Order: sequence, then C-alpha cells, then structure tokens
Amino acid sequence: MLKLQDLHHIAIICSDYERSKKFYTDILGLEIIQEVFREKRDSYKLDLALNGKYMIELFSFPNPPQRVSRPEAAGLRHLAFSVENLESVIHSLQNQGIWSEPIRVDEFTGKRFTFIADPDDLPIEFYEICISAILPV
Repeated sequence: MLKLQDLHHIAIICSDYERSKKFYTDILGLEIIQEVFREKRDSYKLDLALNGKYMIELFSFPNPPQRVSRPEAAGLRHLAFSVENLESVIHSLQNQGIWSEPIRVDEFTGKRFTFIADPDDLPIEFYEICISAILPV
C-alpha cells in the first residue's frame, strides 16, 4: 500500500511575477526561502514557506495562458489556509485593498470561511479553525 508522508509543495504559475511575489509575501505573509532566475527558461522560481514550512513554488513563465477560474474547471480548485480569527484576516486584507467574499458557513463542519483571489484569479480560501478545539487543554 502506498503511504504518503506529507504535502511537499504546491506550484503556482503567475502572469506577473513581481505582482504575485508581493501578494504572496507582503499581503499573505509567506516567507521567501529562495529565489532563482532560470535564464534558459526566462523564468523565476520563488520558494515560499508558511511558519517555516516549505509550501509554495511560485513560477513565472513568458506569456502563460490565462487560468480558468469561472466557471470552475477541472483541476486544482483553490488553496486554503487555516486561520484563528476570520474577521481579523478580513480586516487586515481590506486594509491592503483586498476584498473578500461574504463569510459562509461549511454546512458539514459548522466552520466559517471566505475567499479572495490572487493576482491571477486563483481562489484563496481562509478557513476558521478554533485552536482550542484542536489542541489538548
């Protein structure tokens, strides 16, 4: 039987490298591990971490085709980040000019969540997790 250990990373191709780099680092707060320009491909590769854990590879390529987000297409639907306080996240995003969808409630878990879009319209979800519910008291 196949036994996976963990999710290693998610790769994202962006249309405007500097704009997406700013979004993922300055707005979402991911940490830069390494940034490489691959001259043969005319492409950047930016390795990003969340809380010290390698998570996202951000790539630039010359003239990538536009991502289909709506209507939803087959393939990766969205990225989701867990947060402790949804209102705090929404307020912080609004202060940076990023607007979210209205808060919704997951009908199966009762947890609250909302979505924004990255610079290439990739949906980003923020899913509220009550820390006290997952940590032993």
